[in-house]
Amino acid sequence: MDITSIGIDVSKRRLDIAVRPSGEVFALDRNPAGLEQLSERLRSLSPQIVALEATGGFETVVAAALAATGLPVVVVNPGQIRAFARALGQRAKTDPIDAMVIAHFAEATGLKPRPLPDEATRLLADLVTRRRQILEMLVAERQRHERMLAAHLRKSIARLIKALEKELFSLDTDIGDAVRSSPAWRDKEDLLASVPGVGPVISRTLIAELPELGQLNRKQIAALVGLAPFTRQSGQWRGKSFIGGGRSAVRSALFMGAKQHNPVLKAFFDRLIAAGKPKMVALIAVARKLLTILNAILRDNKPWQTA
Repeated sequence: MDITSIGIDVSKRRLDIAVRPSGEVFALDRNPAGLEQLSERLRSLSPQIVALEATGGFETVVAAALAATGLPVVVVNPGQIRAFARALGQRAKTDPIDAMVIAHFAEATGLKPRPLPDEATRLLADLVTRRRQILEMLVAERQRHERMLAAHLRKSIARLIKALEKELFSLDTDIGDAVRSSPAWRDKEDLLASVPGVGPVISRTLIAELPELGQLNRKQIAALVGLAPFTRQSGQWRGKSFIGGGRSAVRSALFMGAKQHNPVLKAFFDRLIAAGKPKMVALIAVARKLLTILNAILRDNKPWQTA
């Protein structure tokens, strides 16, 4: 039996919608009235999946509005959509065509809807993202300060560094208040922080950026984060396995955790190095093992145990 899949291309002011297998295409404004019309029209179609491409945050309100009406929504990686379009030989690119490609991708790959983060989780994600941006600016300004020779410019950079440090402290306070004010988040943070080497920054990044943690199996969660290696091969030729895609902020947090002191992870890393694995390969494997451990801890609701 044919399924009804919906693809939505989201831009700042407009929504282009495509329906498969009927081939229907229509457009609406991306405003409250347009979202209400879209919800009503899609409910009448009873789709099995409604897919939106992640577009710099414009899709968030749309996905939340549709999910609130009970529609099966999933937000997809734009890189996967581009690769799928190339596989189809789809060279033309317009918003209606993009919407149809998204619908086709959802249909062909059997996408399943995932629960969307609630408003509080999205706020925490925004805070964590802003903290990461401030840190990146701090690193850049500190490097400039070291290289700068002109005294008056060094003073200018120092003032900016001081302001950024003050903003970072304020954000850390806001993030801490947000986490500790939510019993569910507080319990999650305590469970995650029970693992040696996992501190507040790592645990809060995972809570904000990976709400699926503890709800998927180890292969699914590794693939979602982008820590599941895939191999290039053709005939007798065998390429190297590598990782990619997924959630880079979560991977960065896990790499940070993999480098911290944890006797179990260190022993695992040392075994890999002794077996001749390159350091980067070993680090990726440790990060994946850490993710598996954290996923199991939240799944079973049990803290880290050394035994």
